[in-house]
Amino acid sequence: MNYENQNTEYKETWRDEYLKWICGFANAQGGRLYIGIDDNGDVRGISNAHKLSEEIPNKIVAYLGIVADVNILHKDGKEYIEIDVAPSNVPISLKGVYHYRSGSTKQELNGIALQQFVLKKLGRTWDDIICEQATIENIDRSAVDYFLRKAVDAQRLPEESLNESTENVLQNLGLVDNDGKLKNAAILLFGKAPQRFITGAEFKIGFFGQDDTDLIFQDLIDGNIIKMCDTVIKTLKAKYLISPIHYEGLQRIEPLEIPEDALREAIFNSIIHKDYMGPQIQMKVFRDRIELWNYGRLPEEITIEKLLGRHSSNARNKNIANTFYKAGFIEAWGRGISKIVSQFSKAGLEAPVFEDFCGGVLVTLYRNTNLVEETIAQNSNSNNDCTKTAQRLHKGLHDAAIRTFDCIKDNPKDTVEQLAEKLSISKRSVLAHIALLKQNGLIRRSGGKTFGHWIITENEDNINFEN
Repeated sequence: MNYENQNTEYKETWRDEYLKWICGFANAQGGRLYIGIDDNGDVRGISNAHKLSEEIPNKIVAYLGIVADVNILHKDGKEYIEIDVAPSNVPISLKGVYHYRSGSTKQELNGIALQQFVLKKLGRTWDDIICEQATIENIDRSAVDYFLRKAVDAQRLPEESLNESTENVLQNLGLVDNDGKLKNAAILLFGKAPQRFITGAEFKIGFFGQDDTDLIFQDLIDGNIIKMCDTVIKTLKAKYLISPIHYEGLQRIEPLEIPEDALREAIFNSIIHKDYMGPQIQMKVFRDRIELWNYGRLPEEITIEKLLGRHSSNARNKNIANTFYKAGFIEAWGRGISKIVSQFSKAGLEAPVFEDFCGGVLVTLYRNTNLVEETIAQNSNSNNDCTKTAQRLHKGLHDAAIRTFDCIKDNPKDTVEQLAEKLSISKRSVLAHIALLKQNGLIRRSGGKTFGHWIITENEDNINFEN
């Protein structure tokens, strides 16, 4: 005999509680439960095999509503029972509890895990569920027009689609049901304020210093997801990444420091594959790398290794993926990851790393640190926008310190804790900013921690980056 695994379970005697294991097999990939075999796979035999072969099938039907093959087997003169359970096309419960076989263990499903399981069994995705209380009035027509223009430009919709009504566009994309009610995908894609209906539909960006506990400044991108990638890229270019300037003839060229198409692909993937019942998408920007994380595990049939190779396209949110495809944002053949890796390779950058991390997928995109330092050096005496971005990245403190300075000017009696809350950063970061402001002679403290106040002594333009 083999050892227990995802599809095999051994029990020396029968107990009715083992109906849980049968339920778990039915809800997963099916399997076999053997009665009369110990954990090592050795046949011990049972004395009441014939009686159990009659009782067990009846109990399976009565409690689970399914039919399983129950067979009496023989080895070395001993009888034991095999219960062969086929995978069910519908969710199966035992007294209202859903069990699931994962690896060699049995789990009880509840909460988000149960909802995801039921949807999968019914062949539906979360974005296909009706968004109660949302109406066509909650749809932003400008977002619909944005989508239509992108789709026409990508030659995935005809030119006359630009004149389609909002109702027809949503209907053609499968974003409403037969009664005209909006699905979750409709609100996420085109809603005026999706966060009113769906929590976690946001994109959080933060710039960090030495480690991920040292938050310097951050941005929260909300609104509908059809425009979210554009907004994220615009924010990254303005505050987080470098676009070194050079000239080809008389033409001014400002390419992003990392391949922009690859960055967009990674952002699109995070939006499409996110589990929107979980936390927001998070992007952490460091001097040497970008860490992009979205909640939602990979499908069971796709591992990280398969993700990097040839694999089928299997979107968590099929309606969102279909709309993004129509807009020309993505391809439909699961080639996005290879596209990201290929473009980083062509740019001479370190290959991105993909990980299964904290219930989701973490992508690490490595930056061109030499280019960052070179840009800083070339523009050290200039005041152009590129220099300001480079300085911010070099010290990782200037803008955040100025924000702290402005907050102190407006609220001179605030404590460090109150400043941290208003600025949405850690107390540790506030203390670092205050230290820099004091070091440059911009502020000083009068009185104690609780009843004292801040005194402004200089203008913020005097902050010295070399300190």
